[in-house]
Amino acid sequence: MDNVHTLERKAPLIKPPPVAEAFYSEVLQLMAKSEIPFLVSGTYALASYTGIDRPTKDVDVFAKAGDALKMLHYFKEHGFDVEIVDERWLYRVTRGELFADIITNMPTVTTHVTDEWFVGAPEAELFGAKVRLVPPTQFIWSKIFVQDHHRYDMADVAHMILKCHDAVNWKQLLSHMELYWEVLLTALLNFRFVYPSERHVIPRWLMDELLERLRDQYDVKGPGKKVCRGRIFSPRDYAMDVEKWGFSDAVGNLEEQYGE
Repeated sequence: MDNVHTLERKAPLIKPPPVAEAFYSEVLQLMAKSEIPFLVSGTYALASYTGIDRPTKDVDVFAKAGDALKMLHYFKEHGFDVEIVDERWLYRVTRGELFADIITNMPTVTTHVTDEWFVGAPEAELFGAKVRLVPPTQFIWSKIFVQDHHRYDMADVAHMILKCHDAVNWKQLLSHMELYWEVLLTALLNFRFVYPSERHVIPRWLMDELLERLRDQYDVKGPGKKVCRGRIFSPRDYAMDVEKWGFSDAVGNLEEQYGE
């Protein structure tokens, strides 16, 4: 991915306390030594791409589900505590209160890590380890659904588009978001509002395609029952809709609401 350039920094990104720094350094260097494929994401990836420094409580890496299990076994052999927090998406390497998350899937939608994520992933140095970063396209894809009262990542999406728009594979992102194209449109409109002078960085064909879908949608009758898809963003923020207000939850068995 020739058009992706992480920022050259003389000072370390987001320097944590010494104990945490030693832990992250040991974990990432062991991960690199293991030769099990992984990608650094989260705050450290964002900082590498954009230069935005902010405190963080952990290191996030992405890996395929099978490789995450291999990673846990590897770290257990090296004396670390490990746990499967949730088999659907989250694994963890720990030492006391310090931890590194190994993420295989996003918790609310199926955005699981595949071989495709590693294609063109740029290299970086973090805590003395040579690592690869989640590419900008997949970074946006993994962040775009994080819209919870306690955590809202649309600013991260906007900053990534601002700094790395030339490196985003827009056709691939649209393919990822086909089922949720309105979420992508919302993110792009948010970017256009935040950066009116930078609207041109969003491909015209993409905006035309999404707005055409919006126009077509006006001519189609909506669902025959009350449906809330908000729990894709935040199960707790939209609990009332399902529990009290009579909306059908947009998760679970897709056939159960239609009967025989």
